[in-house]
Amino acid sequence: MISRVWLLLWFCGLTLAQDGFPETEVTAETESCFPNMCKFLKEFGAIKEKQKTMETSMNEKQEALETKLKETEKLVLELKEKEAQKVVFSAAAGGSGSIGPFTTDTTIIYRTVITNVGNAYNQHTGIFAAPVAGTYYFTFFYHAGGSEAVSLALMKNNEVIVTAYDHKTSHDGADNGGNAAFLQLQQGDHVYMRLGPNTNVWGDSHITTFSGILLHFP
Repeated sequence: MISRVWLLLWFCGLTLAQDGFPETEVTAETESCFPNMCKFLKEFGAIKEKQKTMETSMNEKQEALETKLKETEKLVLELKEKEAQKVVFSAAAGGSGSIGPFTTDTTIIYRTVITNVGNAYNQHTGIFAAPVAGTYYFTFFYHAGGSEAVSLALMKNNEVIVTAYDHKTSHDGADNGGNAAFLQLQQGDHVYMRLGPNTNVWGDSHITTFSGILLHFP
């Protein structure tokens, strides 16, 4: 429709120009020939300008919204990373009596959870699974009767990291010991305590413990 209007206006102006009228007179004649058309074109131009302004405003609002969305996503990611850095646990063997001796290597399950920020320690399996890569610090302590040997190992996956050991004696009523280590872990690495064959520790909610904390997040 718009193209037809312009074509009609051009044709009228061209006809008047061919009749030898000056340009100003052509314009005047055109307006006098199509007064409603001139009004329509002016209104159409105003509408086009308003539409352009509205589109510019909408584009600016959309860009502002996209920027805000990216900022929000970045903030959520930062909060998740900060939350992932909060990893600390302590658990005790629980019960009241000897754990072991067993005939094979056995993972000790520390069932009494003292704290477990980040839920990385599993009280049903005794295994700590690193939620993020980083530097961790682990400690363990034990109490045991002296009538049986003690052999405890801090394990990373299937690797022995540090151990604590005490010989069986007939005159020693009780033994206490422990060890600690800093470990560089990757996400998903397992850390746990392994009791050696034919050895024991004392199950208690306060004295035989396993603990760990994330110290550094890359």
